[in-house]
Amino acid sequence: MTALSAETVSSLAGGDLPLAVPQYDRSRLRAGIVHLGVGGFHRAHQAMYLDRLMNAGEAFDWAICGVGVLPHDARMRDALTSQDGLYTLVLKHPDGTLEGRVIGSIVEFLLAPDDPEAVIEKLASPEIRIASLTVTEGGYHVHPVTGEFDADDPAVRADLEPGAVPATTFGLVTEALRRRRYRGVPPLTVQSCDNIQGNGDVARRMFTAFARLKDPELAGWIEEHVPFPDSMVDRITPVTTDDDRAMVARRFGVDDAWPVVAEPFTQWVVEDRFAAGRPPYEKVGAQLVDDVEPYELMKLRLLNASHQALCYLGYLAGYRYAHEVCSDETFVRFLRDYMAREGAPTLMPVPGVGLEEYQATLIERFANPHVRDTLARLCAESSDRIPSWLVPVIRANLAAGGEVHRSAAVVAAWARYDEGVDEQGEPITVVDRLADRLRAAAARNHDDPLAFVRDEELFGDLASEPRFVEAYVAALDSLHTLGARATVENLVAG
Repeated sequence: MTALSAETVSSLAGGDLPLAVPQYDRSRLRAGIVHLGVGGFHRAHQAMYLDRLMNAGEAFDWAICGVGVLPHDARMRDALTSQDGLYTLVLKHPDGTLEGRVIGSIVEFLLAPDDPEAVIEKLASPEIRIASLTVTEGGYHVHPVTGEFDADDPAVRADLEPGAVPATTFGLVTEALRRRRYRGVPPLTVQSCDNIQGNGDVARRMFTAFARLKDPELAGWIEEHVPFPDSMVDRITPVTTDDDRAMVARRFGVDDAWPVVAEPFTQWVVEDRFAAGRPPYEKVGAQLVDDVEPYELMKLRLLNASHQALCYLGYLAGYRYAHEVCSDETFVRFLRDYMAREGAPTLMPVPGVGLEEYQATLIERFANPHVRDTLARLCAESSDRIPSWLVPVIRANLAAGGEVHRSAAVVAAWARYDEGVDEQGEPITVVDRLADRLRAAAARNHDDPLAFVRDEELFGDLASEPRFVEAYVAALDSLHTLGARATVENLVAG
């Protein structure tokens, strides 16, 4: 077995499966992108697209400097730095085939808590033309009711203090933009790669709101000169496990501190609006378009919302992986019915995409037994997901007179899940930034069935919508009295 590094990568051939390695001279690479929030998804997606370009002899001045914003990002920094930025990406095909490639597009990693000045200066340097982000849905500090910037987070408040050393994504990027403006360096593009509807518009509003609180004149300059293109990103990328590390060592002969595993499917739809150029992503499969909204609504309301539709109900019924749920025909029928009768009717036409075929493809992707996407991962951080992915579907169908009882049942299953114990009496660990608040509300489900959905920051006024309330209360009662499987069976029976 060979430890992964720049010295060893060209000779990696110790396993029983072939492993593709970079076919370009990495010494020629220069960072043109700073990416904040280097996790599994970024390394399976944007970094992979750039590696494809580099293998085609393109984009050598668009390599990535990764940035960790939080202290726990030191683990990723240490793993990648020890391997000269290299890591193994393994695609797990439904038939069990493993496809491995060493990705070489990340050339540097900075940890903001250790040296924020180095991060700011990197972002402010002329060679950096894009700052891209995967900071999770909650990382944009959008107030769930008003939709405006929520500056109440202590870290954000600290960054807004006069003379503060920036520590948040907002503080770091905004200070770098201030320096670029002061030095006459052209503005860069801020590109969100997070699963948020209108992610570019959300980023623009939140960054300019932060800047306005810090420096109103700078905020005006950002609004005029800094583009925030929308994008739709898609690839199922489960959390890397020790079993994955062992598989990479055993099958490919590589000692990799932090490999990435993902499904074969990938999609990236990008609004073609950049301040200082961009990599030619369209040459390696990305779609560059004028309007991303139809694609992102399709993904958020069909793929992402369907993940929520299977994870709570599946977990309560005793399953622990997405593919297990999708081997159960009753649950598959429920997912198909949700997509066809509640999700899809809220969508606008999607250029070049047949929605029926897309829905069928989603079930096939969820059912891939080798990806082993955990329901616990899909159930995590629901307070950032349900309000953005499923609540808009409910509202659209209420307004149009459409069906809502499946969506309401998903919300009820979330409330039941947050009671903290499954149907076998085993404890559930609720992973959410609002976990204490959610558990407290869920604890009242039996005495006050609407306690959970009265949280206006998450649900607005849904607790006063009669059609939603009727469906939600019925589903919650069924989950308590009959259980998740019988509830799904009854919903499918209609």
